[in-house]
Amino acid sequence: MAARVCRYSTGPALSPRLTNLRLTSTPPTSFDANGVPLPASLESEATHFKITLRRSAISLGEKKQGTLAALGLHRRNQTVFHPHKPDIAGKILAVKELLEVRNVPASEVRNKLEQRVERKAHKGYEVVKSRLGGLDGV
Repeated sequence: MAARVCRYSTGPALSPRLTNLRLTSTPPTSFDANGVPLPASLESEATHFKITLRRSAISLGEKKQGTLAALGLHRRNQTVFHPHKPDIAGKILAVKELLEVRNVPASEVRNKLEQRVERKAHKGYEVVKSRLGGLDGV
């Protein structure tokens, strides 16, 4: 039986259902351009979860749909960022079949507007002047 891996140890505040979270994981290793692992001092500390909803929860119960709503996920392929906390880890475990989760440093955390700007493609043109009385009043 494969053991689940999480960065948190369970304490008396967590439910007995989450007692399998006592194992601690090693931080993901980063690699340079040649594929050589970087030392731990050079890689940034992973402080957030990058959570992406990959599968729909339409046919699942209200409890799992509520868990996704509590994580801030409403549509497929939507991505949210949450800090590493035991309550967030528990929510992720409740709907783990539907999600893709990565550990990311704080420098990679993006809000909704920043994600939208990164996704948006360049128009490929620029308006210099308008015939309807645009920039130069023509």
